[in-house]
Amino acid sequence: MFPQRLDSPQAYDIAKAMMDGFNLHYRLFRTESARAKHRFETADWHGQQRAQRERIEFYDLRVRECSTRLEREFKAGEQPMEVWQQAKLHYIGLLVDHHQPELAETFFNSVTTKILHRSYFQNDFIFVRPAVSTEYIENDEPAALPTYRSYYPTQEDLLQVLVQMVSDFDLRRPFDDLERDCGLVRAAIARQLGEVKLRANFQINVLSGLFFRNKGAYIVGKIINGFNEQPFALPVLHNKGGQLVIDAVLFGEDDLLILFSFARAYFMVDMEVPSAYVQFLRSMMPRKPRNEIYSALGLQKQGKTLFYRDFLHHLRHSTDKFRTAPGIKGMVMLVFDLPSFPYVFKVIKDYYPPQKDTTRDQIKGKYLLVKQHDRVGRMADTLEYSEVGFPRARFDDELIAEIEKFAPSQLEISDRDGDGQSEVIIKHVYIERRMIPLNIYLQEAFDLGLGNGASKSAADRARAQIERGVIEYGNAIKDLVAANIFPGDMLWKNFGITRHGKVVFYDYDEIEYITDCNFRRVPAPRNEEDEMSGEVWYNVGPKDVFPETFGPFLLGNPVVREVFMTHHADLLDAGFWQAHKERIAQGHVFDVFPYEREKRFAPDATNTDLS
Repeated sequence: MFPQRLDSPQAYDIAKAMMDGFNLHYRLFRTESARAKHRFETADWHGQQRAQRERIEFYDLRVRECSTRLEREFKAGEQPMEVWQQAKLHYIGLLVDHHQPELAETFFNSVTTKILHRSYFQNDFIFVRPAVSTEYIENDEPAALPTYRSYYPTQEDLLQVLVQMVSDFDLRRPFDDLERDCGLVRAAIARQLGEVKLRANFQINVLSGLFFRNKGAYIVGKIINGFNEQPFALPVLHNKGGQLVIDAVLFGEDDLLILFSFARAYFMVDMEVPSAYVQFLRSMMPRKPRNEIYSALGLQKQGKTLFYRDFLHHLRHSTDKFRTAPGIKGMVMLVFDLPSFPYVFKVIKDYYPPQKDTTRDQIKGKYLLVKQHDRVGRMADTLEYSEVGFPRARFDDELIAEIEKFAPSQLEISDRDGDGQSEVIIKHVYIERRMIPLNIYLQEAFDLGLGNGASKSAADRARAQIERGVIEYGNAIKDLVAANIFPGDMLWKNFGITRHGKVVFYDYDEIEYITDCNFRRVPAPRNEEDEMSGEVWYNVGPKDVFPETFGPFLLGNPVVREVFMTHHADLLDAGFWQAHKERIAQGHVFDVFPYEREKRFAPDATNTDLS
């Protein structure tokens, strides 16, 4: 229980210092997010990528600064728990009328857990649950924009209202023909609504901030008509002449889920009240967890907080046990899961086979690279945690034995609070969305449709599944190439299928920048002895890659080989990789947008690269 009196002057000073640290963090976060508009207007694509990468580090920098200040000014680590409990109460008082209370609570947790040992992480000491409601927060300053703008068009003036809606974002670069583009949007809305009558409440609600990512800006909103709400997004791009165009209209929850996918880079959007943005977006994507929406908005630390709360809630309402994840075991990562929970937990092993010339720090560096890079919808985002406690009773004994064998440095089993209930503590873990491994997806098709006795319809379905998986696999690699990423280990088991049927890469310990690799053709044999040799007889450097050698590892099945060679034979040609490497080295920024080519109004009119 908390003490009833707040009688420690240091407690208030500690709380105020932490609030100052958070306010500085969010001010810098907003400033960098707001600058994305200017970078978009001036086509500063490299600057946009750099800012997206650097902004991820803002939070940890501010936490370190604040922790250092508390230690220097207050000897925070030596303060008794009563002072910390009082500091939390003072901090709650400072959150009254704050516009980002949930983020500030997470900042409090980050700072205090950095200073103190995990044995002090008690429910009455950190914010395990939110203490301040985020409902109905709005910026009431006279000049402030509301969270979203509302427009009330009629059938007759819909075009003019759409033009006004786009113009209200005040983009300082001219459109090629805004009225033409809005006419295309109006026609798309008409097709989407069909013959439905426009009701008295017909309106368009649009979030006031533009969503920036790489070479695109997105207007995000929803159409309300009667009892129906239709989410939409308008991608705004630069055309080949350097003018702006609306490239497409994305309609419905599925299109928005792909736009806000966990496999894409975080958006930059200037938000005074982030919880209001999350609430608006959740109304459009009710199946998407709030933690993933916060992360998609660049607030990944808040995403981690909400994910962990959801995870604890799930543990309380489930009884199944953690187990070794199904599939082929990795050489570097030990992977386990809880069958009822849609995520996997990945722990770096202590020991690697000789062919894996790497270290724990190098592997962590690869995961950080992916976190900071444009994931182009093809690399899964990861949540990284340290010192995570799990109930020992929920762990399968075989899993504990496997962790003890392969990652003993990462495991601690303790008697929690002396109550006889053992706790498993994992020192460092990555958590990712569960996907169907691509090798299992393909094998299921073979087993169900291409085995003896399979019907023609089953065989047709199996071939369609194989074709879909293999084509998507090649598309995923080409999208990664466009993002300057060489996957390294390209085996099917390192890719997964998402619920939207997209193939996503998730094994990062061997990734490299394309520009750091040397793509070569296998030299012609010098003599018959070379030709007959089962060994590599030519020199191979540490960054050398021979694309034509991928085939024997990937294309042993004739059905798979046929589909792959029809659609992606160029991936076996060193020239394909060399050409992309050269363009990237020259400064060209490829981009891969989260919608299909057929959705575009004018596929060849914009200065972009869409798969």
